Amino acid sequence: MPAPLLILCASLCFATMGLCIKLASAQYATAEIVFYRGLVGAVAIAVMAPLRGGTLRTRLLAQHGKRSLTGVCALSLWFHALAGLPLATAMTLNYMSSVWMAAFLVLGVLLPGAKGRVDARLVAAVLAGFAGVVLVLQPTITREQLGYGLAGLVSGVLAASAYLQVQALGRAGEPEYRVVFYFSLGGMAAGALGMAFTGLHAHDARGLVLLLATGTLATLGQMLMTRAYAIGRTLSNASLQYSGIVFSVVLGTLVFGDPLTLTALAGIALIVAAGLAATWLRSRGAVAG
Repeated sequence: MPAPLLILCASLCFATMGLCIKLASAQYATAEIVFYRGLVGAVAIAVMAPLRGGTLRTRLLAQHGKRSLTGVCALSLWFHALAGLPLATAMTLNYMSSVWMAAFLVLGVLLPGAKGRVDARLVAAVLAGFAGVVLVLQPTITREQLGYGLAGLVSGVLAASAYLQVQALGRAGEPEYRVVFYFSLGGMAAGALGMAFTGLHAHDARGLVLLLATGTLATLGQMLMTRAYAIGRTLSNASLQYSGIVFSVVLGTLVFGDPLTLTALAGIALIVAAGLAATWLRSRGAVAG
């Protein structure tokens, strides 16, 4: 399967996963969804890895622990945002990670005592991304939803940090499936801890289907995305990855009747453009030492 089709399928998986999480949040606490999402992923990878000749043993347990902590915090906040925001809004905030990574680079150069220079176009991309956030949030959420919006924003920051940690693990020789496995274990641990406070909710057929679908779609989406980035071009993949927002807009409108104003659409367009520009500029070394 060619990389563009892999990316589109992965983006559809993630958008549908967001839909399942939003539906499941009416029945389960965030901690429970995080736990079961991790459980499905861990079991799937534990079965698949040996069949493909892989091993789950690692010498980088501490690095996996740091990545899992950051990633699980980002995941939990995003799940919380999905429970209280329109599907497209929560998905768009999660896609801010590319803009946040660019912001990290800019801040690293601008801090007192730092050396190097930054491309002014990267600064413009970051500012455009933040302007897009204002446009997306202002017309679509109420005052009661501001906490969910903040959770979505912080999840994007943590997701950017987690992505950088994943890159470091990749450079250290860790295969993607092993990174996903330990991340899933971290989700199970965090979810179990959270459930000690939130308790357990009774299952029914609908709830079990939603939890199983969430974990399955997450794992499948990660595998498809990984394969796409292994065989395709980074910028092309990043461009098509934003199709997840389009899928979320369609699903949110069809399933929940979520309103979408022209202002919100303009904000989404700004965030997509800023993310693509930031990805392109970082690949061309927009920050120099």
